Amino acid sequence: MKYTREQLLARVDHTLLKPEAAWPQVRALCGEALRWHTASVCINTCYVRQAAEYLAGRVPVCCVVGFPLGAMDTASKCFEARTAVQNGADEVDMVINIGRLKNKEHDAVRADIAAVKQAVGDKILKVIIETCLLTEEEKVKMCDIVPEAGADYIKTSTGFSTGGATFHDVALFARHVAGRCKIKAAGGISTVEDMEKFLDLGADRLGTSRAVRLLTGE
Repeated sequence: MKYTREQLLARVDHTLLKPEAAWPQVRALCGEALRWHTASVCINTCYVRQAAEYLAGRVPVCCVVGFPLGAMDTASKCFEARTAVQNGADEVDMVINIGRLKNKEHDAVRADIAAVKQAVGDKILKVIIETCLLTEEEKVKMCDIVPEAGADYIKTSTGFSTGGATFHDVALFARHVAGRCKIKAAGGISTVEDMEKFLDLGADRLGTSRAVRLLTGE
């Protein structure tokens, strides 16, 4: 399916997560999001308050929690998520505890997600499962755990590991989530054709730093 530029940008979490990003770069990202009406800006938590004040409710603020490894304790993730919401975050993207999943500690993985969802309350929670590090069996299992824990989205990737979103994984999500939560494709999305195909396969959001440049030439 062909999408208009506006339709694509409306699905994009306009992203800047580089560790060296300073407020002038984050402010520029927010300005682009305002101009092009992206779904959100996705940033690190240290800039949430400034971004929320700058955007003043005109574009949602999304942030990452337990990022990029997911290997901190649940209480720390919850504190970070709760503080981000208090500072103005509308959406939180958290990373699962991948090691616990590898060890088949499914209840612990589910409880970790559920606790962060409780911490963010009625704000949107997206759960990054880092597909490039998982087996097919683990991906399928997470398609059950994420909605069972009450999260709003299952998300492919941080963009900081060995790979990003793939068509295979988004199609797998769509089959196994079966409408119980939404899907976000993120990491390595580098063409307009990629964006369109991910949406056609069932993604509801796209996490990328490239979309505005690709679609507007800026």
